[in-house]
Amino acid sequence: MFTLEKKKEIVAELEQKLKSSKAAILADYRGITVEDVTSLRRACRDAGVEYKVVKNTLAKIAADNSGFSGLNELLTGPTAIAFGLEDPVAPAKVLMDFAKKNKNFEIKGGLVEGKLMGVAEIKTLADLPSREVLLSQVLGAFNAPLTNLCSVLQGPIRKLIYALQAVQEQKEAS
Repeated sequence: MFTLEKKKEIVAELEQKLKSSKAAILADYRGITVEDVTSLRRACRDAGVEYKVVKNTLAKIAADNSGFSGLNELLTGPTAIAFGLEDPVAPAKVLMDFAKKNKNFEIKGGLVEGKLMGVAEIKTLADLPSREVLLSQVLGAFNAPLTNLCSVLQGPIRKLIYALQAVQEQKEAS
C-alpha cells in the first residue's frame, strides 16, 4: 500500500508533530459517519487544531522515536490524533464536545505539554475556561483591590460633600 519512503515520511511527520505540539489527543473514531467526521475536521480547523487519522504501527514508531513510548498502549483500534500546535486546551475541548454529541466517538488519552494523560485528565482539561476567560478573571482579581481602595478613599469626600450640602440647606432655610 505505502512504499517504504512514504512510511518514513509519515513517521518523520508524526515525530515532528508529537515533539512540537502542545497537545496530542488520541481518539477512536469507529462508527462515525462521513458527515460527522467532516464537521469534526471543520471544528478542529476553526480551533487551530490539526486532526489526522494514523496507522497504529507508524504512530508507535514515531512515539518511540520521539520519546513518548507511553502512547503505544493507546494505539489500538482505529486511531485519530488531534494536534494542538498553539493551545494545549483546544484539541481537548473540540474532541470532548464532539464526543458528547457522538456516542461512538471515544477519547483514548493523549499528551499535554509532554505529559501522558488519561481520559479523566483530558476531560478536566476540556472543562477549563478558555484562555481569554482565565485572563479576564486574573485581571478582575487584580482590579478588585484597586476598585475597593478607590471606593474607600471616596467615602470621606462623599461624606464631606453631604455635610456641606446639609449646611447649605440649613443656611438657605434660615
